[in-house]
Parts: sequence; C-alpha cells; structure tokens
Amino acid sequence: MSELYFGRTVPPLKEWGGRLPVALVFPEPAEHGLSTLGWQVVYRLLASREDLAVERFFWDPIPPRPRSVDSGRDLGLFPLVAFSLNFEGDFPAVLRMLGDAGIALKAEDRPEWPLVLAGGPLTFLNPFPVLPALDCLFVGEAEAGLSAMVDRVAAAWIKGEEKATALDAIAHLPGVLVPGKSRLPVRRQVCVEGDLILRNPGFSCFVSSEAQFRDMLLLEVNRGCPYGCRFCAAGSIYKPPRHAEMARLQEVVRLCAPHKVGLVGTALTDWPDLLPFLRWLEERKIKFSLSSLRADGLDDELLEFLRRTGTRSVTLALEGASARLRSAMNKHFSEEAFLDAVRRISRLQFNTLKLYMITGWPDEKEEDWVEFEEFLGQIDEARRQGQGMRRKGVDLISLSASCLVPKAWTPLQWAGVHDEDWIRRAMKRLKTAAARFRGMRFTGENPGQAQVQAFLARSGEEIFPFLERAAQVGLAAASRECAATIREALAKNPDKDTVFPWERLDVGVSRKFLYAEWKKYGHALLTPPCPDSGCQGCRLCGMDAFLAGSPR
Repeated sequence: MSELYFGRTVPPLKEWGGRLPVALVFPEPAEHGLSTLGWQVVYRLLASREDLAVERFFWDPIPPRPRSVDSGRDLGLFPLVAFSLNFEGDFPAVLRMLGDAGIALKAEDRPEWPLVLAGGPLTFLNPFPVLPALDCLFVGEAEAGLSAMVDRVAAAWIKGEEKATALDAIAHLPGVLVPGKSRLPVRRQVCVEGDLILRNPGFSCFVSSEAQFRDMLLLEVNRGCPYGCRFCAAGSIYKPPRHAEMARLQEVVRLCAPHKVGLVGTALTDWPDLLPFLRWLEERKIKFSLSSLRADGLDDELLEFLRRTGTRSVTLALEGASARLRSAMNKHFSEEAFLDAVRRISRLQFNTLKLYMITGWPDEKEEDWVEFEEFLGQIDEARRQGQGMRRKGVDLISLSASCLVPKAWTPLQWAGVHDEDWIRRAMKRLKTAAARFRGMRFTGENPGQAQVQAFLARSGEEIFPFLERAAQVGLAAASRECAATIREALAKNPDKDTVFPWERLDVGVSRKFLYAEWKKYGHALLTPPCPDSGCQGCRLCGMDAFLAGSPR
C-alpha cells in the first residue's frame, strides 16, 4: 500500500508487551477507509498513545481470515476489536469478519476477550440491528470521550482482568452503551464550546494512492448543517453546526505538505473563509477539490476563481421534483438563484454541471413530475443563455436520482416507504423527462438496493438473523430470500406513538420537534435555518438544553 502518514512514512509498529493491542476495523474496502475522515480521526487519536498497539483492518473477502494490513496478524488475536460503522451495508461485513476470525458472532457467546466495540456515525443514528454482535458502543464524536473509555479497557487488559470487569468499568461512562448495564438513553457526546468553532476538524492522516480520493488530503471545513432539511440525518446527528478556523486548516496543510486537498463539509459555501483559503492554496500551487455546493452561495468571484484554477465541473443539489416537495422537505431553495447559477456556470465555460435529486417522497405524484420536466426545460434554457452566441459553455448536464431512505432522527422517520414498482415508475418518468433535452444524461439508483437500505435503517435487533444470513451468502442473496419479510416490514407506516429502536439514544434533537417538523412536511411549511447566534438564540429543537446537560 503506497501511502503517507502526516506527509511522512507510516510509523513503525509497536511491540505488544505492556500494551493493549487494538484492531481498528473499517468493514469496507481499503479505498473507502482511506477516504473516510472519522475513521482516520480515531486512528490518529489512538495510535499516538504509548499504552496501545493499534493496527488497521479493512474488508477483503479473498483471504480466508481477516489480517492486519500493518503486520499480517490475524484479527482473532486482538483483545480489543473496534469497528467503524458508516453505512447500514456495513452490518453483514462486521459479522463476516468476526466469523472468519473465529470470533463468536453474538456477544452473549463470548464471555472472554476480545471486547468488540463499535463507533462511527451509525452508532448515533441506528446501530441496533447489529447490537447483538457488540459488547459496547461509543455514541458520539470520538474526540469527546473515546480515549477515556479506552483508558479503562487498556487498564483492565494490562492488569490481566476479565472482560466483564472492563465492561463494568466503562458501562456508566458518558457516551458508552453496554447492553444490559448502561443507563438509557445514552447521550451522544459532542465537542462544542460556546463560540461554535470546530476546533479539531477532521483531516486525513493517510494520503494514499489506493484511496478513493487518490493522493488527496481531506480537510473538514464544517460539521453539521444549519438548513434543517427534513430528510437529512446529518442535520440532526451533527448538531450544532460548526465551522473550522482557517488558521487551523493552514497548520494542517503545512504539516502534511500535500499535492492536492479535498474540502469536506455539509455546507462549504457557508464557510466565510472558503475563497481566502482556496487562494492561499493556489499561492502554494496546491490543487484542490470541493464537494457539492449550494447554488445560492455561488457568487461570480468564487465561480471565476474555480474556473481559472482548473475546475471543470460543478455539482448542485436539486433534491425534489417540484417546488411543493422542496418546501415540504424544508429545502431553502430559490429557483431564481438556481437558474442564475446555471447561467453563470455555463457562461464561464465549465464543462459539466452535475445535478442530484431524490425521488420517493411522501405524496410525490404525477403533477410533481410534470413540473420537474418544465423546470428541466428552464435549466436547459439557462444553460443556453449562458453559452451565448458562441455556444461555448456546459456541454453535459448529468442528472442523478437516488431513492428516499427515511432515516432515524429525521422528521421523515414517520414516513412510509414506496415499493419497488413505484420507484421504478418514478425513475422511468424522470429519465423520460431528461431525455427530451440534448446534452442531458440521467442515471438512477437501483430501487431494490434502496429498499434493503431502508429495511436496515428502520429496524432493530429483530433482524439480526437476517444479518447472520447476509454474512453467509451476501446481502443481495439474503435480501432475495427474505423479500416478503422486507416488503412486509416496509409496508408498516409508523404513527405518532411508535417507539423507535434508536430512541435508546439521545442525539440532542427532541422527538417533539421532529414530529412537529413531520407535520409541517404535510403542509409544505418552511422552518428557518439555525441562527448564527447558536442554540441559545433559538431553543427550538432542544439542542440548547441538551448541550447544557439539562433534562428536556
């Protein structure tokens, strides 16, 4: 594996004597782990400790047993096995890796070491389908307490104590869920100070030619999002929204000396230092890449800079097919600003405009698709207006559509899920609309895969036998075998009094607020974004009381 660690070679392995060996497992291929900031933040946090010997594992189905990419050691040798859970599709890989390492799949069947831990975004979204396999969870941002938990585990291991003793020692720590021992609900741990500055932004500690974002240093510009889109879990589980300081990111770049930087965030154009930071990178001849941008944040100065420095494509979020749906999802979207952005993007001769949207909304219907086709015509006209008489501008509009998967901790957790046939009809309708326009290409997500994701995202421990089967035969095959069960589960629409599995956690956003937002969805009513003054200046969703440690 060709990679650098903080701009240098990867540090040498530590001897195990007198240390707790830790297997840090990313249950997806290495290219994804090497492009995932949260997992790398944890590596940096733990690998720097002298009392730990940390080694990395990735999902690789070819070898008969999971082995460390650092030493080749077998996963079954490590007393602490720590999984990073990022997507619901990771669940079967977790079980497959445990089984292939000779580790009992259920926590109740392994009273002795190893201790199997999980962290990552899914542990404060909905980790409960895979909970029977785990001895404990860490719920929240790793910088806010993971080290304190590992302290107790390391002390127990080094003293030769039993795993049960270690679990007793951590069960009541903040952010720790030990099934049957921890007090519920477990509160998400979050790094927040009064000024809402993201003081420890995530960044790559590995810059690798094998990463999905090849040879690129990823920098976290902001965490959380103020806009409150009702389908977006990140808007809830990463509250409150925080921005990094430019000086801190400059310090990281100087330390790592990368050739290319990728900026990561939920709302890049909200960061006031975006253009100054990009100019600073340009002065040092460091290339850069941006994730998707908000149309209303694209002024001429930023667009002209991006085009002059070699950016060839721009990605914008369209989300819903009609103005009604966009209001229902609380998408603060101006059609006029969007079309104006398209004109300017075309005038500046970007090659490709990438648009993405979602279908499968509650109460989405034919009238929305008719309006969508009309709006595509306006987008195409805006592109041609930008091209002018020379007909030079955006050559390709690439439109991609995904399927709505109602997520935990969003107002749409009360939404129903359309069946596969409905989604296929919707995708066909959107594709037909896009086909009317020259230079417009459409791609749509596989509806079957979205159905399985929704099943995993909305379930609890009751589907663990399904995960065991998926670990044996693969998720696709297990889904075909259990198609009727999946359809039946997704056909059940939650009501106001439904108690969700994930409510054993407390992420900070109140159920009362989420349900009120769900009702506002039905009336297409907007809720204003989080104010710049912070949670104390709003007190709408419950985060103010959560951050203060008060009951809600």
